[in-house]
Amino acid sequence: MQPEQTIKMARRLRKTPTRAEDFFWSLVRDRTLDGLRFRRQVPIGQYVVDFACLSARLIVEADGGVQALRTFDDAKRDGWLTLQGFRVLRLSNSDILARPNHVLAAIREVVGKPPSVRLRLPPSPEMGEGIREC
Repeated sequence: MQPEQTIKMARRLRKTPTRAEDFFWSLVRDRTLDGLRFRRQVPIGQYVVDFACLSARLIVEADGGVQALRTFDDAKRDGWLTLQGFRVLRLSNSDILARPNHVLAAIREVVGKPPSVRLRLPPSPEMGEGIREC
């Protein structure tokens, strides 16, 4: 994708967030999470990531619905982003909506660890999903 196309896509995605993205944004906007500055729908290379904290080199992706069918594309994308020095934390939409405190704790834990450390939280028992860092 060309840079101008990526920027246009990011603008369009900012105008039409999912319910989980909107809720997550309410949790982290205006540096409310430990002073970390998150941006939403950020173009990085040829990709648009859901949320990025550039100072912590952290990308947060809200996954659900159609995303479950795109695991190969996600792995390729996560690999490229990792090569650029980012950590990618994938959160299920259901966890964002039902377990916001766990989501925020996961972000704090990832930010507090060196990039080579991988975080795996147990899946939420009621949702059957979990939080994972790539």
